[in-house]
Amino acid sequence: MYEDDPQDRVFDLLGESVFGEHPLGRAVIGRAEVVRGAGIEGLRAFHDERYLPGRIVVAAAGSVDHDELAAMVDGLYAGEGHRDGQAPASAYAGEPSFERRVRFLRKDTEQYHVCLGGRGISRHDERRFALRVLEGVLGGTSSSRLFQEVRERRGLAYSVFSFSNLHAHTGEVGLYVGTRPENLREAMTVVAGELRRFVEDPAGEQELERSRENVKGRMVLSLESTAARMSRLGSSLLAGLPILSVDEIVDRLDAVTLTDLRELAGDLFAPEQLSLAGVGADEDAFLQAVRPLEAVAS
Repeated sequence: MYEDDPQDRVFDLLGESVFGEHPLGRAVIGRAEVVRGAGIEGLRAFHDERYLPGRIVVAAAGSVDHDELAAMVDGLYAGEGHRDGQAPASAYAGEPSFERRVRFLRKDTEQYHVCLGGRGISRHDERRFALRVLEGVLGGTSSSRLFQEVRERRGLAYSVFSFSNLHAHTGEVGLYVGTRPENLREAMTVVAGELRRFVEDPAGEQELERSRENVKGRMVLSLESTAARMSRLGSSLLAGLPILSVDEIVDRLDAVTLTDLRELAGDLFAPEQLSLAGVGADEDAFLQAVRPLEAVAS
Protein backbone atom coordinates (compact mmCIF):
# COMPACT_ATOMS: atom_id res chain seq x y z
CA MET A 1 0.00 0.00 0.00
CA TYR A 2 2.88 2.36 0.83
CA GLU A 3 4.65 1.66 -2.45
CA ASP A 4 1.42 2.36 -4.31
CA ASP A 5 1.51 6.01 -3.22
CA PRO A 6 3.63 7.90 -5.79
CA GLN A 7 4.04 10.94 -3.53
CA ASP A 8 5.70 8.70 -0.93
CA ARG A 9 7.73 6.67 -3.41
CA VAL A 10 9.41 9.69 -4.97
CA PHE A 11 11.14 10.48 -1.66
CA ASP A 12 12.51 6.93 -1.52
CA LEU A 13 13.78 7.37 -5.06
CA LEU A 14 15.42 10.63 -4.05
CA GLY A 15 17.18 8.85 -1.20
CA GLU A 16 18.61 6.38 -3.70
CA SER A 17 19.67 9.26 -5.94
CA VAL A 18 21.34 11.31 -3.21
CA PHE A 19 23.00 8.53 -1.21
CA GLY A 20 23.51 5.85 -3.86
CA GLU A 21 24.45 2.45 -2.40
CA HIS A 22 24.96 3.87 1.09
CA PRO A 23 22.53 2.52 3.75
CA LEU A 24 20.98 6.00 4.06
CA GLY A 25 19.66 5.49 0.54
CA ARG A 26 17.47 2.58 1.64
CA ALA A 27 13.79 3.06 2.46
CA VAL A 28 13.22 2.87 6.21
CA ILE A 29 10.13 0.72 5.75
CA GLY A 30 12.20 -1.89 3.91
CA ARG A 31 11.37 -3.88 0.82
CA ALA A 32 8.48 -6.28 0.45
CA GLU A 33 10.72 -9.30 -0.07
CA VAL A 34 12.73 -8.52 3.06
CA VAL A 35 9.62 -8.07 5.21
CA ARG A 36 8.13 -11.21 3.72
CA GLY A 37 11.24 -13.19 4.65
CA ALA A 38 11.36 -12.08 8.29
CA GLY A 39 10.81 -15.06 10.61
CA ILE A 40 9.94 -15.25 14.28
CA GLU A 41 13.44 -16.30 15.33
CA GLY A 42 15.05 -13.42 13.51
CA LEU A 43 12.62 -10.94 15.05
CA ARG A 44 13.20 -12.39 18.51
CA ALA A 45 16.98 -12.22 18.14
CA PHE A 46 16.79 -8.62 16.94
CA HIS A 47 14.61 -7.70 19.90
CA ASP A 48 16.84 -9.49 22.42
CA GLU A 49 19.96 -7.72 21.15
CA ARG A 50 18.59 -4.20 20.95
CA TYR A 51 15.59 -3.66 23.21
CA LEU A 52 17.55 -3.40 26.44
CA PRO A 53 16.97 -1.23 29.54
CA GLY A 54 20.33 0.47 29.07
CA ARG A 55 19.28 1.72 25.63
CA ILE A 56 15.89 3.13 26.64
CA VAL A 57 15.18 6.84 26.92
CA VAL A 58 12.27 7.94 29.10
CA ALA A 59 10.95 11.42 28.40
CA ALA A 60 7.96 13.14 29.95
CA ALA A 61 6.29 16.54 29.93
CA GLY A 62 3.27 18.00 31.66
CA SER A 63 2.05 17.65 35.23
CA VAL A 64 4.81 15.30 36.39
CA ASP A 65 7.29 15.44 39.23
CA HIS A 66 10.82 14.80 37.99
CA ASP A 67 12.03 13.06 41.15
CA GLU A 68 8.99 10.78 41.32
CA LEU A 69 9.34 9.89 37.65
CA ALA A 70 13.07 9.17 38.05
CA ALA A 71 12.30 6.94 41.05
CA MET A 72 9.70 5.02 39.01
CA VAL A 73 12.21 4.46 36.21
CA ASP A 74 14.91 3.35 38.66
CA GLY A 75 12.43 0.89 40.12
CA LEU A 76 11.73 -0.59 36.71
CA TYR A 77 15.46 -1.02 36.06
CA ALA A 78 15.83 -2.84 39.35
CA GLY A 79 12.81 -5.08 38.79
CA GLU A 80 13.14 -8.82 38.38
CA GLY A 81 13.18 -10.48 34.99
CA HIS A 82 14.61 -7.56 33.06
CA ARG A 83 17.19 -8.45 30.48
CA ASP A 84 20.33 -6.43 30.36
CA GLY A 85 23.64 -6.69 28.61
CA GLN A 86 25.90 -5.14 26.03
CA ALA A 87 24.00 -3.94 22.99
CA PRO A 88 25.56 -4.31 19.55
CA ALA A 89 27.66 -1.34 18.56
CA SER A 90 26.21 0.92 15.92
CA ALA A 91 28.18 0.56 12.71
CA TYR A 92 29.12 3.74 10.87
CA ALA A 93 28.94 3.04 7.17
CA GLY A 94 31.19 5.94 6.25
CA GLU A 95 30.57 9.03 4.16
CA PRO A 96 28.20 8.49 1.21
CA SER A 97 29.50 9.00 -2.29
CA PHE A 98 27.65 12.15 -3.27
CA GLU A 99 27.28 12.58 -6.99
CA ARG A 100 24.52 13.68 -9.32
CA ARG A 101 22.15 10.80 -10.08
CA VAL A 102 18.74 10.54 -11.75
CA ARG A 103 16.06 7.98 -10.82
CA PHE A 104 12.62 7.51 -12.38
CA LEU A 105 9.73 5.18 -11.61
CA ARG A 106 7.09 4.71 -14.27
CA LYS A 107 3.59 4.73 -12.82
CA ASP A 108 0.24 5.64 -14.39
CA THR A 109 -0.63 8.71 -12.38
CA GLU A 110 -2.45 11.97 -13.02
CA GLN A 111 0.56 13.95 -11.82
CA TYR A 112 4.31 13.89 -12.04
CA HIS A 113 5.99 13.85 -8.65
CA VAL A 114 9.49 15.32 -8.79
CA CYS A 115 12.18 15.75 -6.14
CA LEU A 116 15.58 17.42 -6.29
CA GLY A 117 18.07 16.89 -3.52
CA GLY A 118 21.66 16.67 -2.44
CA ARG A 119 24.13 16.56 0.42
CA GLY A 120 22.96 18.23 3.62
CA ILE A 121 24.39 18.71 7.10
CA SER A 122 24.39 16.55 10.22
CA ARG A 123 22.13 17.12 13.20
CA HIS A 124 25.17 18.24 15.22
CA ASP A 125 26.16 20.96 12.74
CA GLU A 126 25.69 24.43 14.21
CA ARG A 127 24.55 25.59 10.78
CA ARG A 128 21.27 23.74 11.34
CA PHE A 129 19.70 26.95 12.68
CA ALA A 130 20.69 28.83 9.54
CA LEU A 131 19.34 25.97 7.43
CA ARG A 132 15.91 26.26 9.02
CA VAL A 133 15.83 29.94 8.17
CA LEU A 134 17.14 29.28 4.68
CA GLU A 135 14.43 26.71 3.99
CA GLY A 136 11.81 29.24 4.98
CA VAL A 137 13.04 31.54 2.24
CA LEU A 138 13.26 28.85 -0.46
CA GLY A 139 10.18 26.71 0.09
CA GLY A 140 9.26 26.24 3.73
CA THR A 141 6.26 28.56 3.92
CA SER A 142 3.43 29.99 1.82
CA SER A 143 5.45 33.20 1.42
CA SER A 144 8.56 31.35 0.20
CA ARG A 145 10.02 31.88 -3.25
CA LEU A 146 9.07 28.49 -4.66
CA PHE A 147 5.50 28.62 -3.34
CA GLN A 148 4.97 32.11 -4.70
CA GLU A 149 6.56 31.59 -8.11
CA VAL A 150 5.35 28.05 -8.87
CA ARG A 151 1.94 27.96 -7.25
CA GLU A 152 0.59 31.43 -6.50
CA ARG A 153 1.75 33.38 -9.57
CA ARG A 154 1.59 30.66 -12.21
CA GLY A 155 -0.67 27.92 -10.82
CA LEU A 156 1.74 25.22 -11.99
CA ALA A 157 1.50 23.02 -8.89
CA TYR A 158 -0.67 22.53 -5.84
CA SER A 159 2.17 21.27 -3.68
CA VAL A 160 5.72 22.63 -3.76
CA PHE A 161 8.08 22.83 -0.79
CA SER A 162 11.66 22.37 0.40
CA PHE A 163 12.81 20.06 3.18
CA SER A 164 15.85 18.62 4.93
CA ASN A 165 16.82 15.48 6.85
CA LEU A 166 19.62 15.71 9.40
CA HIS A 167 21.36 12.44 10.27
CA ALA A 168 24.18 11.54 12.65
CA HIS A 169 27.08 12.20 10.27
CA THR A 170 25.56 13.85 7.22
CA GLY A 171 22.22 14.95 5.86
CA GLU A 172 20.01 15.68 2.88
CA VAL A 173 18.36 18.79 1.48
CA GLY A 174 15.71 18.77 -1.19
CA LEU A 175 12.58 20.15 -2.73
CA TYR A 176 9.37 18.56 -4.02
CA VAL A 177 6.99 19.53 -6.82
CA GLY A 178 3.79 17.73 -7.78
CA THR A 179 2.32 18.91 -11.07
CA ARG A 180 0.17 17.82 -14.00
CA PRO A 181 1.83 16.55 -17.21
CA GLU A 182 0.99 19.67 -19.21
CA ASN A 183 2.66 21.87 -16.58
CA LEU A 184 5.73 19.74 -15.92
CA ARG A 185 8.19 21.40 -18.27
CA GLU A 186 7.24 24.95 -17.32
CA ALA A 187 7.32 24.09 -13.62
CA MET A 188 10.84 22.69 -13.94
CA THR A 189 11.94 25.76 -15.89
CA VAL A 190 10.68 28.01 -13.09
CA VAL A 191 12.34 25.83 -10.42
CA ALA A 192 15.62 25.96 -12.34
CA GLY A 193 15.46 29.74 -12.48
CA GLU A 194 14.63 30.02 -8.79
CA LEU A 195 17.53 27.76 -7.84
CA ARG A 196 19.90 29.90 -9.90
CA ARG A 197 18.61 33.03 -8.20
CA PHE A 198 18.68 31.36 -4.78
CA VAL A 199 22.36 30.47 -4.99
CA GLU A 200 23.28 33.94 -6.24
CA ASP A 201 21.00 35.84 -3.86
CA PRO A 202 19.54 33.55 -1.18
CA ALA A 203 17.74 36.22 0.83
CA GLY A 204 17.21 39.90 1.39
CA GLU A 205 16.86 41.55 4.78
CA GLN A 206 13.07 41.31 4.73
CA GLU A 207 13.12 37.66 3.69
CA LEU A 208 15.62 36.85 6.42
CA GLU A 209 13.53 38.58 9.06
CA ARG A 210 10.25 37.06 7.87
CA SER A 211 11.63 33.53 7.76
CA ARG A 212 13.40 33.86 11.10
CA GLU A 213 10.25 35.11 12.83
CA ASN A 214 8.21 32.34 11.22
CA VAL A 215 10.58 29.66 12.52
CA LYS A 216 10.53 31.14 16.01
CA GLY A 217 6.75 31.46 16.02
CA ARG A 218 6.15 27.89 14.89
CA MET A 219 8.59 26.59 17.49
CA VAL A 220 6.93 28.47 20.36
CA LEU A 221 3.44 27.43 19.23
CA SER A 222 4.47 23.78 18.97
CA LEU A 223 5.67 23.81 22.58
CA GLU A 224 2.15 24.58 23.77
CA SER A 225 1.59 20.84 23.26
CA THR A 226 2.91 18.67 26.09
CA ALA A 227 3.29 15.82 23.61
CA ALA A 228 5.54 18.02 21.46
CA ARG A 229 7.62 18.96 24.50
CA MET A 230 8.00 15.30 25.44
CA SER A 231 9.02 14.34 21.88
CA ARG A 232 11.54 17.19 21.75
CA LEU A 233 13.20 16.02 24.97
CA GLY A 234 13.26 12.36 23.95
CA SER A 235 14.54 12.95 20.43
CA SER A 236 17.32 15.23 21.72
CA LEU A 237 18.47 12.58 24.18
CA LEU A 238 18.32 9.81 21.58
CA ALA A 239 20.29 11.89 19.09
CA GLY A 240 22.88 13.03 21.62
CA LEU A 241 21.93 16.68 21.17
CA PRO A 242 22.00 19.32 23.90
CA ILE A 243 18.59 20.20 25.28
CA LEU A 244 18.36 23.90 24.53
CA SER A 245 15.85 26.21 26.16
CA VAL A 246 13.48 28.26 24.03
CA ASP A 247 15.54 31.37 24.73
CA GLU A 248 18.73 29.61 23.64
CA ILE A 249 17.15 28.51 20.36
CA VAL A 250 15.79 32.00 19.74
CA ASP A 251 19.28 33.41 20.31
CA ARG A 252 20.74 30.96 17.78
CA LEU A 253 18.11 31.93 15.20
CA ASP A 254 18.57 35.65 15.83
CA ALA A 255 22.30 35.21 15.25
CA VAL A 256 21.74 33.98 11.65
CA THR A 257 23.02 36.50 9.12
CA LEU A 258 22.69 37.03 5.38
CA THR A 259 26.30 35.90 5.03
CA ASP A 260 25.40 32.61 6.76
CA LEU A 261 22.55 32.05 4.33
CA ARG A 262 24.66 32.93 1.31
CA GLU A 263 27.41 30.48 2.26
CA LEU A 264 24.95 27.70 3.08
CA ALA A 265 22.92 28.15 -0.11
CA GLY A 266 26.07 28.00 -2.24
CA ASP A 267 27.31 24.94 -0.40
CA LEU A 268 24.09 22.90 -0.43
CA PHE A 269 21.86 24.08 -3.28
CA ALA A 270 24.26 24.47 -6.21
CA PRO A 271 22.27 22.87 -9.06
CA GLU A 272 25.25 20.91 -10.41
CA GLN A 273 25.30 18.78 -7.26
CA LEU A 274 21.56 18.12 -6.97
CA SER A 275 20.19 14.69 -7.86
CA LEU A 276 16.77 14.09 -9.41
CA ALA A 277 13.94 11.65 -8.78
CA GLY A 278 10.58 11.38 -10.51
CA VAL A 279 7.43 9.27 -10.58
CA GLY A 280 5.05 9.55 -13.52
CA ALA A 281 3.69 8.03 -16.68
CA ASP A 282 6.48 8.80 -19.17
CA GLU A 283 10.21 8.77 -18.45
CA ASP A 284 11.10 10.53 -21.70
CA ALA A 285 8.72 13.38 -20.86
CA PHE A 286 10.33 13.63 -17.43
CA LEU A 287 13.85 13.74 -18.83
CA GLN A 288 12.85 16.38 -21.37
CA ALA A 289 11.22 18.49 -18.67
CA VAL A 290 14.24 18.49 -16.35
CA ARG A 291 16.63 19.67 -19.06
CA PRO A 292 16.43 23.29 -17.80
CA LEU A 293 17.90 21.99 -14.54
CA GLU A 294 20.74 20.35 -16.45
CA ALA A 295 21.36 23.64 -18.25
CA VAL A 296 21.64 25.38 -14.89
CA ALA A 297 23.99 22.68 -13.66
CA SER A 298 26.28 23.06 -16.64
